[in-house]
Amino acid sequence: MASRLVLVASLLLCFLAGTCYGKGGHFSSLKKTLVVTASPKKGQVLKAGVDKITVTWGVNKTLPGGTDSAYKTVKVKLCYAPISQKDRAWRKTEDELSRDKTCQHKIVAKPYDASNKTVNRFEWVIERDVPTATYFVRAYAFDSDEAEVAYGQTTDAKKTTNLFEIQAISGRHASLDICSICFSVFSVASLFVFFYIEKRKGKVSK
Repeated sequence: MASRLVLVASLLLCFLAGTCYGKGGHFSSLKKTLVVTASPKKGQVLKAGVDKITVTWGVNKTLPGGTDSAYKTVKVKLCYAPISQKDRAWRKTEDELSRDKTCQHKIVAKPYDASNKTVNRFEWVIERDVPTATYFVRAYAFDSDEAEVAYGQTTDAKKTTNLFEIQAISGRHASLDICSICFSVFSVASLFVFFYIEKRKGKVSK
């Protein structure tokens, strides 16, 4: 009886594991069918909260017709390049897509219409919370079950080409720096005036 219970429990655990993790696809199984471009030039430095990125995406026209018949949604994301992932576990690349931390910043998500053969375009103002790092852009195609089925990106397979940088907001503003300088000058001037008055008082008392 006990052995049967163990067997049933084992089968149940296997079933649950398949339910929980079976839906999580792997990046290595995705087909690269999307052509993705981004406006930043190689090595260009952009500023968070200020600059814009124009991205385009569409299915590779050299592929057979019907390649994109299962695509329902396309999500475009800003992704960390390997140089900005080194020694940063919270940005680590994992083949299992549910655990992958390469592409954490959403640019846009749009429904996909296979009958529309025009190139999609979107202009994105870099969000203020994007950290300083080196990036590329990737697009995922999702099916009706919200599972990734294809992708495209602006860099090569090793993620070494067409990379660009983004500088985060420093937290300081030019007006604050000006105010700080003015306050410092005022403080020094007040100090000199104080010593001058004290010195005058000393002479008068004598």
